[in-house]
Formats: sequence, structure tokens, C-alpha cells
Amino acid sequence: MRYVAAYLLAVLGGNAAPSNSDIEKILSSVGIDVDSARVTKVVNELKGKSIEELIASGREKLSSMPAGGGAVAAAPAAGGGGGAAAPAAEKKEEKKEESESEDEDMGFGLFE
Repeated sequence: MRYVAAYLLAVLGGNAAPSNSDIEKILSSVGIDVDSARVTKVVNELKGKSIEELIASGREKLSSMPAGGGAVAAAPAAGGGGGAAAPAAEKKEEKKEESESEDEDMGFGLFE
């Protein structure tokens, strides 16, 4: 991902076709060790392609993907175990409140 990001930064900077050395320069400027094989792969895969078209096609692919979460949330209700989860959540909240009050005075009881 960092190699693609560096490629995009180079393109945004005005370099329509960044080379391996351009990407390596960007990454090394922020202290990232560079794997030249990965840089070469990114450059070769993106060579001759329009970044704008790649981003547009990626958006289309992402929009067709289901955004999960509905099945996971429905599973406890369908299993009938939802009643047991509520008391457990209350216990966790109680523990949190106790620890927060301890943090407020940092263990020093000035008026105790």
C-alpha cells in the first residue's frame, strides 16, 4: 500500500510516469525501508495506465461489494441468547465507572 501511495504522490506532484527511483526517493524521505522488488511490481503494473481511470474502476468495484454487518448483528437475536448479553454489558460498564473514579483522584485521598 505504501508503494501505491508513493506512486500516487508522485503523480499528484506532476510526474505522469514515476520511475522506481522516484518512488524510492519519496519513501526514503520519510524513513521507510524500500523493497525494490515491490516498487518494480507497482511501477510495471501501473505503467501506461491513467490513475483517474484506475480510481474510477476501483470505486465501481467497491460499490458492488456488500457492506456486511447485518448478518452478524442478527445472529444473537436469532439464537435467543440476546438476554444473557445484556447483563454482561452492564457488568462491564460498572467496572469501567469504578476505574474512571479511581483515575480521577489518582489514588491520592486528600480529604479522606
